[in-house]
Amino acid sequence: MIDNYLYFFENVAHEDCYCTCFCSDDQDKPDFSARNDGTTKAERVQMRRNDAIRYIKDGKIQGYLAYMDGQVVGWCNANDRAKCTKCGGWKFGLSAVNTVEPDPNAKIKSVFCFVIAPELRRTGIALRLLERVCLDALKDGYACVEAYPNKQFQNIFFDHMGPLEMYEKMGFVAYGEAGEKIVMRKI
Repeated sequence: MIDNYLYFFENVAHEDCYCTCFCSDDQDKPDFSARNDGTTKAERVQMRRNDAIRYIKDGKIQGYLAYMDGQVVGWCNANDRAKCTKCGGWKFGLSAVNTVEPDPNAKIKSVFCFVIAPELRRTGIALRLLERVCLDALKDGYACVEAYPNKQFQNIFFDHMGPLEMYEKMGFVAYGEAGEKIVMRKI
């Protein structure tokens, strides 16, 4: 499904992301668009695209694509939390979550990102993706599903983990706080 994934990020969502900051790869820091190493934006996008291809092939990016009428309209990045604590996105924005969980070996499925086609936001696609993540996590023996929405909406870039209200609607409860994020869980 690599072609569908790439098509979605290049033609439907936004081409400069590819959701590579939240994967199970050990990264020093996330590769956001601002860099001072002389690379152009096009070069950085190509590097993220290459990383995405490699991460998908290696099973380091895991998640769900949503389809409507045969077209990809959404993406949810959901992965094993224990495998992602060294990824750039975790180190940059979620390291405070490590202080919330008393058992570092707990089997937790983490939801890191939602990207829905702009014209289809607020139509229930993210809810359906989240429902599927929860069903699969239960089937796969996870103790819970965990997500990290912001306490307050900032903007679409910083609120890529989905709105707090979505998790509450799906039966998630607040488990703790980690900086500007609320750790939401569904058992």
